[in-house]
Amino acid sequence: MKYALFICVEEGVKPSDEGGLDVGEAVEEWAGELAARGVRLGGWALAPVSDATTIRVRGGHAQRSQGSFADPTKRIAGLNILECATVEEALEVAERHPVARFGTVEIRAMVE
Repeated sequence: MKYALFICVEEGVKPSDEGGLDVGEAVEEWAGELAARGVRLGGWALAPVSDATTIRVRGGHAQRSQGSFADPTKRIAGLNILECATVEEALEVAERHPVARFGTVEIRAMVE
């Protein structure tokens, strides 16, 4: 089963704020270990919320607005796609993501 892993952080929180944890290095180690296991199919960092554009079509007219549709104090900072044998394996992978120590990791099964 494939899962999407959304990496979420509070707006303005920088990885260096996490008590000496080198988040970039920790994420690389996490990603490398999962790639070796064949669990992580890919992962991407996302541009800041300030670069987002939200589009809604209402009454046949497109409405564009700058920023995210989500809570402005939180942002989705990254996305990973996993392939796991069980939901328990996917949860274990999510719990081990370094950002889970100071942010939020959301996991969703992908509908195929």
